[in-house]
Amino acid sequence: MKFVLGIDGGGTSCRAALATVDGAVVGRARSGAANIRTDLTGARANIVEAARQAFLAAGANPELIPRTPAILGLAGANVGTYRQQLEAILPFSRSRVETDAEIALEGAVGPNDGAMAILGTGTAYMARKAGKSRAIGGWGFQVGDQGSGARIGRDLLEQTLLAYDGIRPGSPLTDAMLAVFRNNPEDVVEFTTNAKPGDFGGFAPKVFDHAEKGDLVANWILGKAVADVEASLGALDLADDAPLCLLGGLAPLYAPRLSARYQALLKAPLDDALGGAVQMAVRVFASGPKAAP
Repeated sequence: MKFVLGIDGGGTSCRAALATVDGAVVGRARSGAANIRTDLTGARANIVEAARQAFLAAGANPELIPRTPAILGLAGANVGTYRQQLEAILPFSRSRVETDAEIALEGAVGPNDGAMAILGTGTAYMARKAGKSRAIGGWGFQVGDQGSGARIGRDLLEQTLLAYDGIRPGSPLTDAMLAVFRNNPEDVVEFTTNAKPGDFGGFAPKVFDHAEKGDLVANWILGKAVADVEASLGALDLADDAPLCLLGGLAPLYAPRLSARYQALLKAPLDDALGGAVQMAVRVFASGPKAAP
């Protein structure tokens, strides 16, 4: 074995990193979406393409792919039998599919105990205690992702319509949002017909901006969102000395709003999710037979 592969795949893109057996990354590449729950066949094609491009970026021969093991952290791997189905059709010498949260935790705290929260368009949480990992959330926008950018954006549109109907007090934020839709509530409803989580999440930074100006609706939405995030962190039952890493685009916006209990635990992540996949691949595949799955 000459190389190991780390793969980080989600609903937007798939990233691959080719590394030597001591963990030095020699090639990186990106391809299309790799959510195995929504498109298993397409995900498999994009995973292989990202791996092939990573070999080329390293100046290595892609024909080595069947002789290279891979750790893959993929969206959709926490539901059903998708991970097993994918492992059966991948071309790598050995394949181990993990959730995207698992490789994010590995990147954030390494193989040590600790916790991470992904706070972006969606939300997911994972903690490792005494070597055992526990995941919370990651169930998707329709039935989960509390505290996410998508849910914040959806709540903003809801509050905008409630203010329009005179059911709840409005604010400069709801006025600004209605103006985005030409002051026509019907346009708000039409937007939601085909909107995806990322479309709702695009409005989240506006909520944080207005909250800084004291906007009542913005602060109400964020108060609810912070409570949801802290409820999930509370369920992880973190030790007082456990490092907590916040990941995702909303992480720096959430950090100052958390209670003192969680701010005291905050640490900068050691690496990102792709780095976590590489580290895990080295630990699992390149550290001798005892580390093999």
